[in-house]
Amino acid sequence: MQIQTPRLIEALSQLDQLTNWEQRPRGEMRVGLEPILDLSARLGNPHRAFRSIHVAGTKGKSSTSALLEAGLRHAGISVGRYASPHVEHISERVSVNGRVVEEAVLAEALFLGLDALKAARSERTAAEAATWFDILTAAGFLIFRDAGVKWAVVETGLGGRLDSTNIVESDVSIVTNIGLEHTEILGKTRAAIAFEKAGIIKPRSTVVTPLEADDEAGAVIAKRAAEIEARLIRPDFSALKTIAERNVAVAAAALDVLGKLGVAAGDGRKAGGWLIDKAAEQESQLPGRLERFVIPVAGRPVSVALDGAHVPFNLEAVLDDLSGMEGFAGQGIAVVAIAADKDAPGLLDVMRRYGVSPIFTSVSDRFRTPAEMQQLAAKIGLASEVIEDPQAAYEKALERAAASGAWVILTGSLYLVGLLRERVLGEAKKA
Repeated sequence: MQIQTPRLIEALSQLDQLTNWEQRPRGEMRVGLEPILDLSARLGNPHRAFRSIHVAGTKGKSSTSALLEAGLRHAGISVGRYASPHVEHISERVSVNGRVVEEAVLAEALFLGLDALKAARSERTAAEAATWFDILTAAGFLIFRDAGVKWAVVETGLGGRLDSTNIVESDVSIVTNIGLEHTEILGKTRAAIAFEKAGIIKPRSTVVTPLEADDEAGAVIAKRAAEIEARLIRPDFSALKTIAERNVAVAAAALDVLGKLGVAAGDGRKAGGWLIDKAAEQESQLPGRLERFVIPVAGRPVSVALDGAHVPFNLEAVLDDLSGMEGFAGQGIAVVAIAADKDAPGLLDVMRRYGVSPIFTSVSDRFRTPAEMQQLAAKIGLASEVIEDPQAAYEKALERAAASGAWVILTGSLYLVGLLRERVLGEAKKA
């Protein structure tokens, strides 16, 4: 989606000169809170102007955050949400009361952050090393402060303990789940990754996680909570079948905690899971997260799903949910791009088990090449195709699906979804 405001184009031009680990190989990534702490101090510590819920996890953190935002808004509470990554427009990362920030407002907040960076460079303080994400995070918190939000739902970017967002003094933290991702940064085991994500838990606060104590990752979170006297809440997932149901359970548990902290809705009732009604669920649907459309192709309807799942257990959960939905029975065709730091063999094995045939495409240098992906697929007996151009790959997937009665999914990367989503939306409107 094209940026319209010249001032934001200029701010992003300056921002893009900084290190952006979302667009670069992360093997040499160095992370720490010193730059964002110095940067925030120069801006008046805007993160202290609101109370917060901090959300980490391998899968579901964006959807859970959106549910919390919708619930708080329904309570009449002024709320901001900070998210990453964006799918089509950078403004998706900052919303106030359910509305994405205006381009002009985001631009001015970014320039304040960039000005603080320049001052730090001249004085040789920690913020001179601020990254793209540090500046954007500080800008988001400035926007929340200036908008007067009472609560912010803050999603981590990478991990948690050393993530730029971890300067918030959260009342409630959430760890939705733990899978093997970003292992070159966070660790090679689920326990090591859990240690990083558990770093968002604040002393004597509350942490919500569905991970059980006998799970290796759950044990790490429980240990950390006990060490810093944080209360641990575990929602019951035993009767829940879908991703959406589990996200609702986690968000509802967090809202119940707010009620116990004395947070009340505009009508005087204590905040709680009751705030997440059907309307809130609908409002919290995010781009690129289990979106479903019907596309007319040569007179035949083709079911198309968009989900940026980039971890094997994420993709398995998505395909499992889709298998019970209308239009997604039988064979599937996936348009796929997978970043170099992701578990490509694991993702391909999930596709093989679910009868999904991939078409590999190319989106950036940070991704595995389509030829490399095809070689990996061949090793496990998974038939595949290579089409370098994403638009052409999508066209071929639709053509094959219409001819065979299959369905289509765009997956492996939110970046890929963002490249193709506008086209999918346009074609769906013709149905």
